[in-house]
Amino acid sequence: MSVNILMPALSPTMTEGKLARWLKKEGEAIASGDVIAEIETDKATMEVEAVDDGTLGRILVEAGTEGVKVNAPIAILVADGEAVPDTASTAASPASVPAPAASPAAAASPAPASVAAVAPKAGRVFASPLARRIAAQKGIDLGAVKGSGPNGRIVRRDVEAAVAAPAAAPATPKPAPLPTPAAAIDVPHTVVPNSSVRKVIARRLTEAKSTIPHFYVAMDVELDALLALRAQLNASSPAEGPGVFKLSVNDLLIKAVAVALRRVPKVNASYTEDATILYDDVDISVAVSVPDGLITPIIRNADRKSLSQISNEAKELIARARAGKLKPQEFQGGSFSISNMGMYGVREFSAIINPPQAAILAIAAGEKRAVVKGDAIAIATVMTVTLSVDHRVVDGALAAEWVAAFRSVVESPLSLVV
Repeated sequence: MSVNILMPALSPTMTEGKLARWLKKEGEAIASGDVIAEIETDKATMEVEAVDDGTLGRILVEAGTEGVKVNAPIAILVADGEAVPDTASTAASPASVPAPAASPAAAASPAPASVAAVAPKAGRVFASPLARRIAAQKGIDLGAVKGSGPNGRIVRRDVEAAVAAPAAAPATPKPAPLPTPAAAIDVPHTVVPNSSVRKVIARRLTEAKSTIPHFYVAMDVELDALLALRAQLNASSPAEGPGVFKLSVNDLLIKAVAVALRRVPKVNASYTEDATILYDDVDISVAVSVPDGLITPIIRNADRKSLSQISNEAKELIARARAGKLKPQEFQGGSFSISNMGMYGVREFSAIINPPQAAILAIAAGEKRAVVKGDAIAIATVMTVTLSVDHRVVDGALAAEWVAAFRSVVESPLSLVV
């Protein structure tokens, strides 16, 4: 019998997306694993794979269509020789169960680079033994957890994400839309439609700023010792070539953040109504500018990686982020964020927290400044960093302790290489 191919949920924040293009035509045979379409998500363009064999009987949503709701039928798959129905089937079938969304912390187990177009069969819940044990301990209903493992299997990180997920807030009436500048003043203008990425960024930043009680701790940090260490390490490293990169200041700062989080682990956290979640791993989300906004690829276990590992991984992730080629598990999750605008000459700024994380560090430019050392004036390379924290999780003294630990690591950077 025919089955519906549904619009998959490719990230936890995705409620709708754009069907960018079809890679198969009506009447064309499809084998399991074939890439059949590309979908523009709230973060990137993702490939959609078929999980069943058959024929693409009918395309229900044309290429280029925006605002396609998650789990809406986008095509009909039929068996060879089967008549093609005019419309999507309304009867529930194993193949028309909504596709699982990628978990925010899916990196604990391998995940495919693309997402299945037809969801796994309903009924039995597929979960790893460890995920089942954790769910039993935490009182989590596995039937309500979306799996990120192969074929939608529930893994440890999915259960931990369910534990950390805050309860849904009650719906509030939407305010009336504000008039556009063109409606208020008749002046020449250009209307640029908001992409799905820009819409999601706007929604998430509005939610973060309006629901998380931010406060900020700023500190000046001297960079001269760290710059000297970088120069020494780069001078002793192999010549640049394929797969070989010179260390950037940002690489060293990622490592410094990770070391500081190990020294003050209570900042490596998230808030829920019932408990504060303290993360075992130090996973650093790095804000990267892309054509439609921002994306945050993640350096997993940054505290346990060498500077060269961090450098190579960061450069590869950033390049694929700008090309729209990141996998969901490479940008969903993370326990702490960094936003570095030093390359733009910014003297100081504060960043908005990336929920459900409890903190983000804003890093400004290093510049020569006059500083007092002892009783004399000296010149030092100084940058201002600003830590934005969720006051529900991190109090003032704890935030100040963390920033002081970060400054100590940067100004005495040998701990980054030992």
